[in-house]
Amino acid sequence: MTKTPVGRLICRLAFPCIISMLVTAFYNMADTFFVGMLQSNSATGAVGVVFSLMAIIQAVGFFFGHGSGNFISRELGKHHLDEASNMAATGFFSALAAGFLICLLGQLFLEPLAYLLGSTDTILPYATAYLRVILLGAPWMTSSLVLNNQLRFQGSAAYAMVGITSGAILNIGLDPLLIFTFDMGVAGAAWATIISQFLSFCLLLAGCARGGNLRIHVSRVQFKWSYYAMIVRGGLPSLARQGLASVATICLNQAAGPFGDAAIAAMGVVQRIMMFGASAMIGFGQGFQPVCGFNYGARLYDRVKQGFWFCVKSSTAFLCAIGALGFVFAPQLIAVFRDDPEVIACGVAALRFQCVTFCFQGWIVMSNMMLQTIGRTAPATFLAMARQGIFFVPLVWILSALFGMVGIQVTQAVSDCLTLLCAVPIQLKVLREFSSLPSPSDA
Repeated sequence: MTKTPVGRLICRLAFPCIISMLVTAFYNMADTFFVGMLQSNSATGAVGVVFSLMAIIQAVGFFFGHGSGNFISRELGKHHLDEASNMAATGFFSALAAGFLICLLGQLFLEPLAYLLGSTDTILPYATAYLRVILLGAPWMTSSLVLNNQLRFQGSAAYAMVGITSGAILNIGLDPLLIFTFDMGVAGAAWATIISQFLSFCLLLAGCARGGNLRIHVSRVQFKWSYYAMIVRGGLPSLARQGLASVATICLNQAAGPFGDAAIAAMGVVQRIMMFGASAMIGFGQGFQPVCGFNYGARLYDRVKQGFWFCVKSSTAFLCAIGALGFVFAPQLIAVFRDDPEVIACGVAALRFQCVTFCFQGWIVMSNMMLQTIGRTAPATFLAMARQGIFFVPLVWILSALFGMVGIQVTQAVSDCLTLLCAVPIQLKVLREFSSLPSPSDA
Protein backbone atom coordinates (compact mmCIF):
# COMPACT_ATOMS: atom_id res chain seq x y z
CA MET A 1 0.00 0.00 0.00
CA THR A 2 2.84 2.43 0.72
CA LYS A 3 5.47 1.21 -1.76
CA THR A 4 3.83 0.22 -5.08
CA PRO A 5 3.54 3.04 -7.68
CA VAL A 6 0.28 4.83 -7.01
CA GLY A 7 -1.28 4.53 -10.45
CA ARG A 8 -0.63 0.81 -10.73
CA LEU A 9 -1.84 0.19 -7.17
CA ILE A 10 -5.08 2.11 -7.67
CA CYS A 11 -5.82 0.29 -10.93
CA ARG A 12 -5.23 -3.09 -9.29
CA LEU A 13 -7.54 -2.28 -6.38
CA ALA A 14 -10.07 -0.48 -8.57
CA PHE A 15 -10.75 -3.34 -10.98
CA PRO A 16 -12.78 -5.48 -8.54
CA CYS A 17 -14.44 -2.31 -7.17
CA ILE A 18 -15.53 -1.32 -10.68
CA ILE A 19 -16.96 -4.78 -11.26
CA SER A 20 -18.76 -4.62 -7.90
CA MET A 21 -20.27 -1.21 -8.68
CA LEU A 22 -21.37 -2.20 -12.17
CA VAL A 23 -22.96 -5.33 -10.77
CA THR A 24 -24.67 -3.36 -7.99
CA ALA A 25 -26.13 -1.07 -10.65
CA PHE A 26 -27.47 -4.16 -12.41
CA TYR A 27 -29.55 -4.99 -9.33
CA ASN A 28 -31.74 -1.95 -9.89
CA MET A 29 -31.51 -1.93 -13.69
CA ALA A 30 -32.59 -5.58 -13.93
CA ASP A 31 -35.79 -4.87 -11.99
CA THR A 32 -36.56 -1.83 -14.15
CA PHE A 33 -35.88 -3.76 -17.37
CA PHE A 34 -38.02 -6.79 -16.57
CA VAL A 35 -40.83 -4.80 -14.93
CA GLY A 36 -40.86 -2.62 -18.06
CA MET A 37 -41.80 -5.77 -20.00
CA LEU A 38 -45.14 -5.78 -18.15
CA GLN A 39 -46.07 -2.88 -20.49
CA SER A 40 -47.32 -0.70 -17.65
CA ASN A 41 -46.11 2.82 -16.91
CA SER A 42 -47.55 2.49 -13.40
CA ALA A 43 -45.52 -0.68 -12.72
CA THR A 44 -42.33 0.91 -14.08
CA GLY A 45 -43.06 4.02 -12.05
CA ALA A 46 -43.44 1.91 -8.91
CA VAL A 47 -39.88 0.63 -9.23
CA GLY A 48 -38.69 4.23 -9.53
CA VAL A 49 -40.73 5.26 -6.50
CA VAL A 50 -39.38 2.46 -4.29
CA PHE A 51 -35.86 3.19 -5.47
CA SER A 52 -35.85 6.16 -3.09
CA LEU A 53 -36.42 3.80 -0.13
CA MET A 54 -33.64 1.53 -1.37
CA ALA A 55 -31.44 4.63 -1.43
CA ILE A 56 -32.28 5.16 2.26
CA ILE A 57 -31.37 1.54 3.06
CA GLN A 58 -28.13 2.00 1.12
CA ALA A 59 -27.48 5.27 2.96
CA VAL A 60 -27.60 3.46 6.30
CA GLY A 61 -25.33 0.71 4.98
CA PHE A 62 -22.82 3.18 3.56
CA PHE A 63 -22.93 5.24 6.77
CA PHE A 64 -21.77 2.29 8.88
CA GLY A 65 -19.64 0.80 6.10
CA HIS A 66 -17.70 3.94 5.20
CA GLY A 67 -17.66 5.15 8.80
CA SER A 68 -16.06 1.94 10.05
CA GLY A 69 -14.07 1.29 6.87
CA ASN A 70 -12.30 4.66 6.82
CA PHE A 71 -11.27 4.16 10.44
CA ILE A 72 -10.13 0.57 9.72
CA SER A 73 -7.89 1.60 6.82
CA ARG A 74 -6.19 4.30 8.88
CA GLU A 75 -5.70 1.96 11.87
CA LEU A 76 -4.27 -0.78 9.67
CA GLY A 77 -1.89 1.81 8.23
CA LYS A 78 -0.76 2.43 11.84
CA HIS A 79 -0.63 -1.35 12.56
CA HIS A 80 -3.38 -1.10 15.23
CA LEU A 81 -5.05 -4.46 14.53
CA ASP A 82 -7.20 -4.71 17.69
CA GLU A 83 -8.79 -1.31 17.17
CA ALA A 84 -9.55 -2.16 13.55
CA SER A 85 -11.14 -5.51 14.54
CA ASN A 86 -13.31 -3.88 17.19
CA MET A 87 -14.55 -1.31 14.70
CA ALA A 88 -15.33 -3.98 12.09
CA ALA A 89 -17.67 -5.80 14.50
CA THR A 90 -19.23 -2.60 15.82
CA GLY A 91 -20.05 -1.29 12.35
CA PHE A 92 -21.48 -4.61 11.14
CA PHE A 93 -23.82 -5.35 14.04
CA SER A 94 -24.97 -1.73 14.30
CA ALA A 95 -25.99 -1.80 10.63
CA LEU A 96 -27.79 -5.11 11.11
CA ALA A 97 -29.83 -3.62 13.97
CA ALA A 98 -30.62 -0.50 11.96
CA GLY A 99 -31.86 -2.68 9.08
CA PHE A 100 -34.28 -4.51 11.38
CA LEU A 101 -35.61 -1.15 12.61
CA ILE A 102 -36.20 0.08 9.04
CA CYS A 103 -38.03 -3.16 8.24
CA LEU A 104 -40.32 -2.90 11.26
CA LEU A 105 -41.23 0.77 10.82
CA GLY A 106 -41.71 0.39 7.07
CA GLN A 107 -44.13 -2.51 7.43
CA LEU A 108 -46.16 -0.63 10.06
CA PHE A 109 -46.58 2.44 7.84
CA LEU A 110 -46.51 0.84 4.38
CA GLU A 111 -49.14 2.83 2.49
CA PRO A 112 -48.28 6.27 3.95
CA LEU A 113 -44.64 5.49 3.16
CA ALA A 114 -45.50 4.72 -0.47
CA TYR A 115 -47.27 8.08 -0.83
CA LEU A 116 -44.36 9.84 0.87
CA LEU A 117 -41.95 8.29 -1.62
CA GLY A 118 -43.92 9.88 -4.46
CA SER A 119 -46.51 7.26 -5.42
CA THR A 120 -49.67 8.30 -7.22
CA ASP A 121 -53.03 6.55 -6.73
CA THR A 122 -52.52 4.51 -9.90
CA ILE A 123 -48.96 3.53 -8.94
CA LEU A 124 -49.87 2.70 -5.31
CA PRO A 125 -50.90 -0.99 -5.74
CA TYR A 126 -47.65 -1.78 -7.54
CA ALA A 127 -45.56 0.32 -5.15
CA THR A 128 -46.91 -1.36 -1.99
CA ALA A 129 -46.47 -4.84 -3.49
CA TYR A 130 -42.82 -4.07 -4.32
CA LEU A 131 -42.15 -2.12 -1.13
CA ARG A 132 -43.54 -4.76 1.26
CA VAL A 133 -41.01 -7.34 0.06
CA ILE A 134 -38.01 -5.00 -0.26
CA LEU A 135 -38.42 -4.01 3.41
CA LEU A 136 -37.99 -7.65 4.46
CA GLY A 137 -34.48 -7.60 3.07
CA ALA A 138 -33.40 -4.35 4.80
CA PRO A 139 -31.34 -6.05 7.56
CA TRP A 140 -29.02 -7.95 5.25
CA MET A 141 -29.01 -5.20 2.62
CA THR A 142 -27.57 -2.71 5.13
CA SER A 143 -25.09 -5.15 6.66
CA SER A 144 -23.95 -6.41 3.22
CA LEU A 145 -22.87 -2.91 2.32
CA VAL A 146 -20.88 -2.73 5.56
CA LEU A 147 -19.06 -5.99 4.80
CA ASN A 148 -18.43 -4.93 1.21
CA ASN A 149 -16.87 -1.63 2.25
CA GLN A 150 -14.87 -3.06 5.13
CA LEU A 151 -13.33 -5.68 2.84
CA ARG A 152 -12.57 -2.99 0.28
CA PHE A 153 -10.91 -0.70 2.83
CA GLN A 154 -8.70 -3.60 3.90
CA GLY A 155 -7.49 -3.97 0.32
CA SER A 156 -9.54 -7.17 -0.23
CA ALA A 157 -11.80 -5.83 -2.96
CA ALA A 158 -11.69 -9.19 -4.78
CA TYR A 159 -13.68 -10.85 -1.98
CA ALA A 160 -16.21 -8.03 -2.12
CA MET A 161 -16.48 -8.41 -5.90
CA VAL A 162 -17.24 -12.15 -5.67
CA GLY A 163 -20.00 -11.59 -3.12
CA ILE A 164 -21.70 -8.78 -5.03
CA THR A 165 -21.30 -10.38 -8.47
CA SER A 166 -22.78 -13.71 -7.40
CA GLY A 167 -25.88 -12.01 -6.04
CA ALA A 168 -26.37 -9.95 -9.20
CA ILE A 169 -26.15 -12.96 -11.48
CA LEU A 170 -28.78 -14.70 -9.37
CA ASN A 171 -30.97 -11.57 -9.47
CA ILE A 172 -30.90 -11.41 -13.27
CA GLY A 173 -31.91 -15.08 -13.43
CA LEU A 174 -34.66 -14.84 -10.80
CA ASP A 175 -36.33 -11.69 -12.20
CA PRO A 176 -37.94 -13.25 -15.31
CA LEU A 177 -38.60 -16.51 -13.44
CA LEU A 178 -40.56 -14.89 -10.61
CA ILE A 179 -42.16 -12.04 -12.59
CA PHE A 180 -43.38 -14.05 -15.58
CA THR A 181 -43.09 -17.81 -14.98
CA PHE A 182 -44.60 -17.65 -11.48
CA ASP A 183 -46.76 -14.64 -12.44
CA MET A 184 -45.76 -12.63 -9.36
CA GLY A 185 -45.50 -9.28 -11.18
CA VAL A 186 -43.62 -6.46 -9.46
CA ALA A 187 -43.55 -8.46 -6.20
CA GLY A 188 -41.51 -11.08 -8.05
CA ALA A 189 -38.90 -8.45 -8.91
CA ALA A 190 -38.68 -7.52 -5.23
CA TRP A 191 -38.30 -11.15 -4.13
CA ALA A 192 -35.56 -11.62 -6.73
CA THR A 193 -33.72 -8.62 -5.30
CA ILE A 194 -33.81 -9.62 -1.63
CA ILE A 195 -33.00 -13.30 -2.29
CA SER A 196 -29.99 -12.21 -4.34
CA GLN A 197 -28.94 -9.72 -1.70
CA PHE A 198 -29.08 -12.49 0.93
CA LEU A 199 -26.72 -14.65 -1.14
CA SER A 200 -24.32 -11.70 -1.37
CA PHE A 201 -24.57 -11.21 2.38
CA CYS A 202 -23.61 -14.85 3.07
CA LEU A 203 -20.67 -14.77 0.65
CA LEU A 204 -19.36 -11.47 2.00
CA LEU A 205 -19.57 -12.76 5.57
CA ALA A 206 -17.63 -15.85 4.50
CA GLY A 207 -15.03 -13.60 2.84
CA CYS A 208 -14.32 -11.95 6.19
CA ALA A 209 -13.16 -15.32 7.54
CA ARG A 210 -10.67 -15.89 4.72
CA GLY A 211 -7.14 -14.68 4.11
CA GLY A 212 -5.87 -11.93 6.35
CA ASN A 213 -9.21 -10.12 6.62
CA LEU A 214 -10.62 -8.93 9.92
CA ARG A 215 -13.00 -11.46 11.52
CA ILE A 216 -16.48 -10.32 12.52
CA HIS A 217 -17.36 -11.47 16.04
CA VAL A 218 -20.04 -10.16 18.37
CA SER A 219 -17.61 -10.22 21.32
CA ARG A 220 -15.66 -7.36 19.71
CA VAL A 221 -18.63 -4.97 19.54
CA GLN A 222 -17.82 -1.78 21.45
CA PHE A 223 -20.77 0.23 22.77
CA LYS A 224 -18.56 3.26 23.31
CA TRP A 225 -19.12 6.79 22.16
CA SER A 226 -15.54 7.00 20.85
CA TYR A 227 -16.26 4.27 18.30
CA TYR A 228 -19.59 5.70 17.20
CA ALA A 229 -18.02 9.15 17.00
CA MET A 230 -15.51 7.75 14.50
CA ILE A 231 -18.32 6.08 12.54
CA VAL A 232 -20.18 9.40 12.43
CA ARG A 233 -17.03 11.22 11.41
CA GLY A 234 -16.22 8.83 8.57
CA GLY A 235 -19.77 7.90 7.56
CA LEU A 236 -21.71 11.16 7.78
CA PRO A 237 -20.73 12.27 4.25
CA SER A 238 -22.03 8.95 2.88
CA LEU A 239 -25.23 9.21 4.89
CA ALA A 240 -25.72 12.75 3.63
CA ARG A 241 -24.95 11.80 0.04
CA GLN A 242 -27.13 8.68 -0.11
CA GLY A 243 -29.82 10.01 2.20
CA LEU A 244 -30.23 13.17 0.18
CA ALA A 245 -30.21 11.11 -3.01
CA SER A 246 -33.33 9.48 -1.59
CA VAL A 247 -34.86 12.84 -0.68
CA ALA A 248 -34.00 14.13 -4.16
CA THR A 249 -35.71 11.12 -5.75
CA ILE A 250 -38.82 11.65 -3.62
CA CYS A 251 -38.94 15.32 -4.61
CA LEU A 252 -38.33 14.38 -8.25
CA ASN A 253 -41.22 11.88 -8.20
CA GLN A 254 -43.56 14.35 -6.53
CA ALA A 255 -42.61 17.16 -8.92
CA ALA A 256 -43.10 14.84 -11.93
CA GLY A 257 -46.40 13.46 -10.56
CA PRO A 258 -48.65 16.18 -12.07
CA PHE A 259 -47.25 15.31 -15.51
CA GLY A 260 -48.47 11.70 -15.26
CA ASP A 261 -47.13 8.19 -14.63
CA ALA A 262 -45.12 8.35 -17.87
CA ALA A 263 -43.09 11.28 -16.49
CA ILE A 264 -42.34 9.40 -13.24
CA ALA A 265 -41.41 6.28 -15.22
CA ALA A 266 -39.14 8.28 -17.54
CA MET A 267 -37.25 10.01 -14.74
CA GLY A 268 -36.85 6.67 -12.95
CA VAL A 269 -35.32 5.13 -16.07
CA VAL A 270 -32.95 8.09 -16.51
CA GLN A 271 -31.81 7.72 -12.90
CA ARG A 272 -30.94 4.06 -13.50
CA ILE A 273 -29.01 4.82 -16.67
CA MET A 274 -27.00 7.62 -15.08
CA MET A 275 -26.34 5.49 -12.00
CA PHE A 276 -24.96 2.74 -14.20
CA GLY A 277 -22.80 5.21 -16.13
CA ALA A 278 -21.35 6.64 -12.91
CA SER A 279 -20.81 3.27 -11.23
CA ALA A 280 -17.56 2.49 -13.02
CA MET A 281 -16.16 5.90 -12.07
CA ILE A 282 -17.22 5.44 -8.44
CA GLY A 283 -15.62 1.98 -8.41
CA PHE A 284 -12.41 3.54 -9.68
CA GLY A 285 -12.53 6.05 -6.85
CA GLN A 286 -13.14 3.25 -4.36
CA GLY A 287 -9.84 1.75 -5.48
CA PHE A 288 -8.25 5.04 -4.44
CA GLN A 289 -9.81 5.15 -0.96
CA PRO A 290 -7.77 2.37 0.74
CA VAL A 291 -4.62 3.78 -0.88
CA CYS A 292 -5.57 7.22 0.42
CA GLY A 293 -6.36 5.92 3.93
CA PHE A 294 -3.24 3.78 4.32
CA ASN A 295 -0.88 6.48 3.05
CA TYR A 296 -2.57 9.26 4.98
CA GLY A 297 -2.27 7.15 8.14
CA ALA A 298 1.41 6.57 7.30
CA ARG A 299 1.82 10.35 6.64
CA LEU A 300 2.87 9.80 3.01
CA TYR A 301 0.97 12.84 1.77
CA ASP A 302 2.66 13.08 -1.63
CA ARG A 303 1.30 9.65 -2.50
CA VAL A 304 -2.20 10.77 -1.47
CA LYS A 305 -1.97 13.77 -3.82
CA GLN A 306 -0.57 11.67 -6.65
CA GLY A 307 -3.46 9.26 -6.29
CA PHE A 308 -6.04 12.05 -6.31
CA TRP A 309 -4.76 13.67 -9.50
CA PHE A 310 -4.43 10.29 -11.22
CA CYS A 311 -8.07 9.49 -10.40
CA VAL A 312 -9.41 12.91 -11.41
CA LYS A 313 -7.71 12.86 -14.82
CA SER A 314 -8.67 9.27 -15.59
CA SER A 315 -12.28 9.55 -14.44
CA THR A 316 -12.90 12.85 -16.22
CA ALA A 317 -11.67 11.45 -19.53
CA PHE A 318 -13.83 8.35 -19.06
CA LEU A 319 -16.94 10.38 -18.18
CA CYS A 320 -16.51 12.65 -21.21
CA ALA A 321 -16.59 9.59 -23.47
CA ILE A 322 -19.57 8.02 -21.68
CA GLY A 323 -21.46 11.33 -21.67
CA ALA A 324 -20.98 11.72 -25.44
CA LEU A 325 -22.27 8.20 -26.09
CA GLY A 326 -25.24 8.72 -23.79
CA PHE A 327 -26.15 11.98 -25.55
CA VAL A 328 -26.07 10.40 -29.01
CA PHE A 329 -27.89 7.18 -28.13
CA ALA A 330 -30.36 8.59 -25.57
CA PRO A 331 -33.55 7.43 -27.41
CA GLN A 332 -32.26 3.89 -27.77
CA LEU A 333 -31.19 3.71 -24.12
CA ILE A 334 -34.58 4.85 -22.82
CA ALA A 335 -36.39 2.43 -25.15
CA VAL A 336 -34.48 -0.53 -23.70
CA PHE A 337 -36.32 -0.07 -20.41
CA ARG A 338 -39.70 1.26 -21.56
CA ASP A 339 -40.60 1.37 -25.24
CA ASP A 340 -43.39 3.91 -24.88
CA PRO A 341 -43.34 7.11 -27.00
CA GLU A 342 -44.36 9.34 -24.09
CA VAL A 343 -41.74 7.88 -21.76
CA ILE A 344 -39.04 8.09 -24.44
CA ALA A 345 -39.83 11.72 -25.31
CA CYS A 346 -39.71 12.76 -21.66
CA GLY A 347 -36.61 10.72 -20.79
CA VAL A 348 -34.43 11.65 -23.76
CA ALA A 349 -34.31 15.36 -22.91
CA ALA A 350 -33.49 14.68 -19.25
CA LEU A 351 -30.78 12.18 -20.15
CA ARG A 352 -29.14 14.52 -22.65
CA PHE A 353 -29.08 17.43 -20.21
CA GLN A 354 -27.34 15.23 -17.64
CA CYS A 355 -24.85 13.85 -20.18
CA VAL A 356 -23.62 17.39 -20.90
CA THR A 357 -22.45 17.88 -17.30
CA PHE A 358 -21.59 14.24 -16.57
CA CYS A 359 -17.82 14.84 -16.71
CA PHE A 360 -18.05 17.22 -13.71
CA GLN A 361 -18.60 14.25 -11.43
CA GLY A 362 -14.96 13.21 -11.79
CA TRP A 363 -13.73 16.12 -9.67
CA ILE A 364 -16.79 16.19 -7.40
CA VAL A 365 -16.77 12.50 -6.45
CA MET A 366 -12.98 12.11 -6.13
CA SER A 367 -12.79 15.20 -3.93
CA ASN A 368 -15.59 13.90 -1.74
CA MET A 369 -13.97 10.46 -1.42
CA MET A 370 -10.58 11.89 -0.47
CA LEU A 371 -11.98 14.34 2.08
CA GLN A 372 -14.08 11.61 3.66
CA THR A 373 -11.21 9.12 3.84
CA ILE A 374 -8.78 11.52 5.51
CA GLY A 375 -11.39 12.54 8.11
CA ARG A 376 -12.28 16.03 6.81
CA THR A 377 -15.90 15.52 7.81
CA ALA A 378 -17.28 19.05 7.38
CA PRO A 379 -16.19 19.75 3.77
CA ALA A 380 -16.84 16.13 2.77
CA THR A 381 -20.38 16.28 4.17
CA PHE A 382 -21.04 19.62 2.47
CA LEU A 383 -19.98 18.28 -0.92
CA ALA A 384 -21.97 15.10 -0.35
CA MET A 385 -25.07 17.19 0.41
CA ALA A 386 -24.58 19.76 -2.32
CA ARG A 387 -25.38 17.87 -5.53
CA GLN A 388 -28.47 15.95 -4.41
CA GLY A 389 -29.63 18.14 -1.57
CA ILE A 390 -28.55 21.74 -1.11
CA PHE A 391 -28.93 22.50 -4.82
CA PHE A 392 -31.15 19.78 -6.30
CA VAL A 393 -34.07 19.76 -3.85
CA PRO A 394 -34.96 23.49 -4.05
CA LEU A 395 -34.12 23.66 -7.76
CA VAL A 396 -36.47 20.85 -8.80
CA TRP A 397 -39.41 22.77 -7.28
CA ILE A 398 -38.31 26.21 -8.48
CA LEU A 399 -37.49 25.15 -12.05
CA SER A 400 -40.59 22.96 -12.40
CA ALA A 401 -42.75 25.91 -11.31
CA LEU A 402 -41.03 28.21 -13.81
CA PHE A 403 -40.54 25.91 -16.82
CA GLY A 404 -42.76 22.88 -16.24
CA MET A 405 -41.40 19.49 -17.27
CA VAL A 406 -38.35 21.10 -18.91
CA GLY A 407 -37.39 22.51 -15.52
CA ILE A 408 -37.48 19.00 -14.02
CA GLN A 409 -35.41 17.60 -16.89
CA VAL A 410 -32.66 20.21 -16.51
CA THR A 411 -32.46 20.28 -12.70
CA GLN A 412 -29.70 17.68 -12.25
CA ALA A 413 -27.45 19.33 -14.83
CA VAL A 414 -27.80 22.75 -13.15
CA SER A 415 -27.11 21.15 -9.76
CA ASP A 416 -23.93 19.54 -11.13
CA CYS A 417 -22.63 22.90 -12.33
CA LEU A 418 -23.21 24.59 -8.98
CA THR A 419 -21.62 21.70 -7.05
CA LEU A 420 -18.48 21.82 -9.19
CA LEU A 421 -18.11 25.55 -8.48
CA CYS A 422 -18.06 24.71 -4.76
CA ALA A 423 -15.90 21.57 -4.98
CA VAL A 424 -12.92 23.07 -6.83
CA PRO A 425 -11.83 25.69 -4.23
CA ILE A 426 -12.54 23.35 -1.28
CA GLN A 427 -10.36 20.56 -2.64
CA LEU A 428 -7.54 22.84 -3.82
CA LYS A 429 -7.35 24.35 -0.33
CA VAL A 430 -6.93 20.90 1.26
CA LEU A 431 -4.27 19.88 -1.27
CA ARG A 432 -2.27 23.03 -0.49
CA GLU A 433 -2.45 22.25 3.24
CA PHE A 434 -0.70 18.91 2.68
CA SER A 435 2.59 20.69 2.05
CA SER A 436 2.66 21.91 5.68
CA LEU A 437 1.94 18.52 7.27
CA PRO A 438 4.89 16.61 8.78
CA SER A 439 6.14 13.49 6.98
CA PRO A 440 7.62 10.38 8.71
CA SER A 441 11.13 11.71 8.08
CA ASP A 442 10.25 14.82 10.14
CA ALA A 443 9.26 12.75 13.21
